[in-house]
Amino acid sequence: MTRLFDFVFSFLGLTVGFPILVVLYIVGLFDTGSPLFMQERVGRNSRPFTLVKFRTMRKDTASVASHLASASSITKFGHFLRRTKLDELPQLWNVLKGEMSLVGPRPCLFNQEELIEERLARGVLEARPGITGLAQVNEIDMSTPRLLAETDQKMLASFDIASYFKYILMTVTGSGSGDRVR
Repeated sequence: MTRLFDFVFSFLGLTVGFPILVVLYIVGLFDTGSPLFMQERVGRNSRPFTLVKFRTMRKDTASVASHLASASSITKFGHFLRRTKLDELPQLWNVLKGEMSLVGPRPCLFNQEELIEERLARGVLEARPGITGLAQVNEIDMSTPRLLAETDQKMLASFDIASYFKYILMTVTGSGSGDRVR
């Protein structure tokens, strides 16, 4: 049932939000010269997929988890995108394609081996990754792999339609601040 909601909401979000996406893309062109950021991530059943976001860091920033990147790498426009969570909007394309869900464990990088091991042990990687979830609304990020995997497992064990909408509402109303940056 959540896949149907994912499809409908991502389609509506991309359609209705298209003018906003265009404006953010154009501003991003002036900010970094390359407004979209694409990165291979660990998907459902450990399959790779290409995550799409608006770029918030300088183009020459190393491709590492956010908590390992330097805060000085974030552009002024990038700070705005992160604070408003607008950098996540292009992921609606990943949701529409079925690579992600609106709600699920945040997809990690393949070099985050400790997190992958923790998630494998807990069955978390069997779920479709999401834009938001229990960990995100509680400001738990990838800097604490064990806690993150435990939180993801807890969310999945009690996941239902009500919690799907609850995590979306909490995210839209400002719960969680996103991944920490040094």
